[in-house]
Amino acid sequence: MSTQVRTEASKRPTSLSTSAFWRFMIGFFVFNTLIYAGFTMVTGILMPQKLKDLGIADYSSALGTISAVGAVLSMFINVFLGALSDRTRTRFGKRSPWIVVGALLTGLGFFIISLPATWVGVGIAYCVSLIGLNMMVAPITAVLSDRIPESRRATISAAFGGGAVVGQAIGNLVAAAFIMHVLLGFGVASVLLILSGILAVTVFPREGCNRDDPREQGSLWQVLRWSFTPPIRGAGDFWKAFVCRTGLIIAYQMVTSYQLYILQDYIGESRQTSATAISVMSIITMIVSPVATFSSGPVTDKIGRRKPSIFIAGVLYAVGIAMPWLMPSRMGMFLFAGISGFGYGMYMAVDQAINVDVLPDEKTAGKDLGFLNIATCAGQAIGSSVTSSVVAVTGGYFWVFPVAILMTVVSVVSALSIRRMR
Repeated sequence: MSTQVRTEASKRPTSLSTSAFWRFMIGFFVFNTLIYAGFTMVTGILMPQKLKDLGIADYSSALGTISAVGAVLSMFINVFLGALSDRTRTRFGKRSPWIVVGALLTGLGFFIISLPATWVGVGIAYCVSLIGLNMMVAPITAVLSDRIPESRRATISAAFGGGAVVGQAIGNLVAAAFIMHVLLGFGVASVLLILSGILAVTVFPREGCNRDDPREQGSLWQVLRWSFTPPIRGAGDFWKAFVCRTGLIIAYQMVTSYQLYILQDYIGESRQTSATAISVMSIITMIVSPVATFSSGPVTDKIGRRKPSIFIAGVLYAVGIAMPWLMPSRMGMFLFAGISGFGYGMYMAVDQAINVDVLPDEKTAGKDLGFLNIATCAGQAIGSSVTSSVVAVTGGYFWVFPVAILMTVVSVVSALSIRRMR
């Protein structure tokens, strides 16, 4: 075997039956709704509140450190597990086993985060739980490349993205209800995470047995080297999409991952009133984001153009982020939820479609999409880290918002320069 492992070419369908189309739509939507609801409950509300409850003096820096370490770990795990799923041969296919097992490990891991009595213990539990999370995320994003024809990709990507924005809103709304009962909230989040993978595999058209596909032999070193070799040849557009995704997620996460602290420390809300404000923000996002996602996705497929959606989404991002900067009040945060939430929904409608469009080699979709998934992990962690750094340097949250706007501009410029995308 050569030092670079090669996988069997994807047998992607050129069309989908009506039944298969709707099963994929529902499956992707359910998966992302539940996984983002559970993940957001923990990372957006419950874990930050637990750090405060532990009596940590600098809880903002602790949260940033935990997020940054988790992101670095996810970068390696996601790529490696995506590559392993490319090589998996079972009677249930190459993606489904990973998704189901990952769901079980994720649910257990995220509940364990509620148990440690130190912030270091919380961080270790969080990092371990990310192994299971990436066991789900890396293979399921590859399903979009494996089994969805290009003509339906943006529409089904809209369901995937719509689930993310709805799930985030639900996660914030539900977590706010458990802000006084954090342990119970962790239990609810764990159940949602377990259901995400199991229900998705159940709803999807069954993945066929691939035991007869050619098996590649090689040493562990060869597999590792191949797994962590990023796409290089003909991958210029791939990396532009990577920059776009990373930057937009950084910009959005800079505010949303610190919304509890922004409401309490920047605007001056109490623990109870901040929970109420987060609930209202969640409802606003839950209304506007799905409208944006499910309207722009099909339109993008129909006109065959992705760049207009990215540009408009970026403008809305920037305007929404500016609201709490100019109006440090609950109303400013509500406007952020509405305007940026609409832009986030527009972006998520085409996010996965863009990622598949720019793949340099369909035969290594799982591995290469793993690198693009790094953008999500890195964006979430870097967003938290940038916010904590800005707060540490400036002593407050005022400069967080212009930095987030700058990241949005960089992302949109990168997306508009993608040659393979119109």
